[in-house]
Amino acid sequence: MFAALRLRNFRIWAGADFVSVTGTWMQVLGVNWFVLQSTGSAAHMGFSVLLQALPVLLLGSWGGVLADRLPGKPVLIVTQLAHALLAVALAVIAWSPSASLLPVYAISLLGGFVSVVEGPVMGRFTATVVDRSRLTNALSLGSVINSSGRILGMSAGGVLVAAAGPAPLFAANAVSFLAVIGALLALRPAEMHTLDDALPAEPAPRGVRGGFAYLKGQPLVLVTLGLAVVLGSLGRNYQVTMAAMSDGPLAAGAGGYGLLSTAFAIGTVVGGLVAAARPNLCYRTLIGMGLITSVLQASAGLAPGLWTFAAAVIPIAAGAVVIDTTVSARLQLDTRGDMRGRVLAAAGMASAAAGAIGAPLLGWLCEHAGPRTTLGLAGLLTVTACLAAGAAIARRRGIPVRPREVRLALAVALGR
Repeated sequence: MFAALRLRNFRIWAGADFVSVTGTWMQVLGVNWFVLQSTGSAAHMGFSVLLQALPVLLLGSWGGVLADRLPGKPVLIVTQLAHALLAVALAVIAWSPSASLLPVYAISLLGGFVSVVEGPVMGRFTATVVDRSRLTNALSLGSVINSSGRILGMSAGGVLVAAAGPAPLFAANAVSFLAVIGALLALRPAEMHTLDDALPAEPAPRGVRGGFAYLKGQPLVLVTLGLAVVLGSLGRNYQVTMAAMSDGPLAAGAGGYGLLSTAFAIGTVVGGLVAAARPNLCYRTLIGMGLITSVLQASAGLAPGLWTFAAAVIPIAAGAVVIDTTVSARLQLDTRGDMRGRVLAAAGMASAAAGAIGAPLLGWLCEHAGPRTTLGLAGLLTVTACLAAGAAIARRRGIPVRPREVRLALAVALGR
């Protein structure tokens, strides 16, 4: 289960990742609560998520091209410094006696521009810290590390935001990026690895056009990315629905939101351990876990109180991590080396699309239909998407799909 931790470079990288993720989630909680308290609107909170996702959605393909061409280490050092400066700016704004939302929105947008390059470069670089045989295990352990950082970040952030407001959360995040820079300088180049396979006899078209041409010929990748968008937009924007549930029908306030965020983070640790224990993460895992989490999400809307909703959130979060890790593993292992940056950029664009579409949509639905109805409706839609994706993958692999079997799967998923 912990094979990747035997490698010195991965241990250093994992430690830095834990520190950075802790700071990131402290900032996420701080921004969400700052916007929600300033406006009283879940839709405005979703708008801040949209601004951060928009640059990746629009420019992510160019970021993938740069990831395939530029050296990873210096690019990552620059992006970490940029994120740190933006976090410092947020702290200054939050400490200001006349804090305004417009600078916060502007910083969210600027952070999205930095992520355009950082996302695919980080994905490619992380895959070189371990050898190919340990990659799936490293991705799974990375989920555990990220989830542990999320737990600490959300828990500490919940205490700090209630005691001193969001500004200390932003300052802590600024410092956390220094850990990543230190790790980049400490890694041993001689112990780095590569996933690159032999290049094709005839080189593919260069640049963005080459990336889209490659993706066009990879139907399994396209189905995987499409399902990731649906599950991410309707089933993964829990920062919106948890805040809406806490501020609305559960009447739990900031403390309740912090508790739900911690419960979600605990679930992600469980999911990371489950993924790490599996020798192979395949498309069957993706579809099956998608169905399970979708049904659980629809059921969570019926939870009568804070603690029952928190209990429902844990397995949903666990399933979400298994899904995300499976998607990452398949994209890293099933794509060609010279196109991997562009494929990872496409995955980043899919994630950005999920945030850009889902966060405002779920915020709007929570305000007009209520958080409970929103969770139920989103769960039903993601069940349908999983069944459609499963049928498409089966057809691609030559497995016959009969309508009666699809109806039976739907009935089982919905508990009928």
